[in-house]
Amino acid sequence: MEEYFALLRESLAPYPGAYSGIMLAALVVIAAIANRLTRYILIQRMSGLLNHFLGIEGTEDDVIRMAMVSRLANVVPALVLFGGVSVPEFAFSETLAVIVRNVCSAFIVLTIALALGKLLDLIDLVYRHRPDASSKPIKGFLQLGKIVIFVVAAILIISMLVNRNPLILLSGLGAMAAVLMLIFQDTILSLVASLQLGSNDMVRIGDWIEMPSQNADGDVIEIALHTVKVQNWDKTITTIPVRKLITDSFKNWRGMSESGGRRIKRSLYIDQRSVRFLDDAEVGRLEEFVLLDDYLDRKRKELSEWNARLEIQGAKPINERRVTNLGTFRAYVEQYLRSHSRIHQEMTLLVRQLQPGPTGIPLEIYCFTNDIRWGVYEGIQSDIFDHLLAILPIFDLRVFQQCSDTSGMVTVSPALISQSKQQS
Repeated sequence: MEEYFALLRESLAPYPGAYSGIMLAALVVIAAIANRLTRYILIQRMSGLLNHFLGIEGTEDDVIRMAMVSRLANVVPALVLFGGVSVPEFAFSETLAVIVRNVCSAFIVLTIALALGKLLDLIDLVYRHRPDASSKPIKGFLQLGKIVIFVVAAILIISMLVNRNPLILLSGLGAMAAVLMLIFQDTILSLVASLQLGSNDMVRIGDWIEMPSQNADGDVIEIALHTVKVQNWDKTITTIPVRKLITDSFKNWRGMSESGGRRIKRSLYIDQRSVRFLDDAEVGRLEEFVLLDDYLDRKRKELSEWNARLEIQGAKPINERRVTNLGTFRAYVEQYLRSHSRIHQEMTLLVRQLQPGPTGIPLEIYCFTNDIRWGVYEGIQSDIFDHLLAILPIFDLRVFQQCSDTSGMVTVSPALISQSKQQS
């Protein structure tokens, strides 16, 4: 073999640099072959080991694993070139050998850094399969780890390319501390904000947050070192700087989701001119409602005792208390909600009057559904108000609206009252 190299070197002596060029090309070919073999072996063996120990499979997992394996395979051709330039038979000049070794060393460091970066991505992917991953995301910390890895790799690469000790470069970083603080101020602020978000459990992946200052209203889909991504209800994605979640206010609807109830807070605006007392005949018709039995019995007893005391005192009948159609309707609505199968009975349930205004008397319904899904919630709420609006004329009440063709009170037949009783 040595005689063959010597013969080739003598034959190419008239052509300066030809021998070194051929040897270098031969090394590149050997390195490429070694790279292909290494890549094949690693992909076949290492991927199987990763599947076995990590227990994850899927398109995204495969992409990350293949990227990490292929980067590790690139170390082998660099080692072949690094060692090949030192072989005496190749007769490389010392200057060329030093240049190739330095470039190969820098390439090996870069390759290892990229492989470690992919390893951190794989760790994040494995962690996301844990049940508590949404409440304690680690992507921000892994991104910080990537920054550290690439900063160290950059220092080592520069020191290898200029053929200097990396400690010399590190000693100069002290004077650049202020500059580095300025460059990485966003990263430092984001890291502190991420620590506060995680320690206080302020935001989790999957939370519905509302942040008007950032035009965000939807589900959190990603929490990274610098940003939090929110998919809005119109399917657009808003990217919020992490530190904004510390400095600005936002609403997190997680409490509603965990409670199992979603609030209904809506008012019916009653025309004040339709509020009046009920006579005995009208009260008798309303007694056909099963939901009003307890209310009317209690009210009749209470008013009888009150009016009896007035009669003893000799007061005129005008001072007597009587049942109103609005009060009876309010009692009906409350009992209707308390018997509704889709209303959460363990949470606050109120039917109250708010202060009258130019748009009438607000009769507010305040309760919680026992299903927090948006579509189901809207359906329950609509069904409730459909029923209340339809049954309102039975109590001789009208809804206030600015443009109306209703000229007077609505007369309701006894048949309609019986029908409403059966429906309720």
